[in-house]
Amino acid sequence: MDYPLTAIISDLHGNTPALEVALADARARGAARYVCLGDVVGYGARPRQCLEIVMRLCVPGARERDEHGGGDLADGLCLLGNHEQALMFEADDFNPKARAAIEWTRGELMSDESRAAVYWDFIGDLEGAQRDEVAMFAHGSPRDPVREYMLPRDARNAEKLQANFACMDRGVCFVGHSHVPAIYYEDGRLFRPSGTDGPYDLGDLADCPCIVNVGSVGQPRDGDPRLSYVMFDGKRVTFIRLEYPIQQAAQAIRQVPELPDFLADRLEVGK
Repeated sequence: MDYPLTAIISDLHGNTPALEVALADARARGAARYVCLGDVVGYGARPRQCLEIVMRLCVPGARERDEHGGGDLADGLCLLGNHEQALMFEADDFNPKARAAIEWTRGELMSDESRAAVYWDFIGDLEGAQRDEVAMFAHGSPRDPVREYMLPRDARNAEKLQANFACMDRGVCFVGHSHVPAIYYEDGRLFRPSGTDGPYDLGDLADCPCIVNVGSVGQPRDGDPRLSYVMFDGKRVTFIRLEYPIQQAAQAIRQVPELPDFLADRLEVGK
């Protein structure tokens, strides 16, 4: 089977400096398709710019060729994250800092009258989970595609693992949401990448399926401030960690009075 080399990104959170570095790297590695697992917006100061980039790369029919010279691209996809969901409905269960960011983001999307309807139509059409012939994709987990976190401690939670693997109809499911890169196997094994790691053969997925958390491009939370994303060739994954202009992203947040400085500070420590 000819599976397109796919760059899988998640949790961009309005961080264009990180997104631009990740995409430049993916292009250099020969990415033929882009999949975004959600949370394009929230926390960061450039939600409109991130949406524009994702719509161009991930929406079928939105572009004919990669404008950076990458040639024809296979159709990608983008999923609904909990921050997009909060934008459309309410952010009542968000902490005050995250809620403040959502309220500001909603106004920021509306500030461009010529594009606001495009943004809202795009967000409104997003689905919680999708799949192709090899993989399932969700923002949070197979069981709860938008809101459930997969964290390393869950490798010891047999009940949670069993419930999630029971919801999978493919041998691998790619997720984000927790911002912590890892691979969870149905038999309880846990793989934690150390920096850029791979290509890593996922093994016999029919015999032992797995859930791959790709980490976060825009707001890593595993103590490593470098952005995180994954390349997938249909059998193997490569975890990629890259430095990016953190101070540029942090300063953009600090220049918006409505965004708490904490959202900038945490970029510098990766937590």
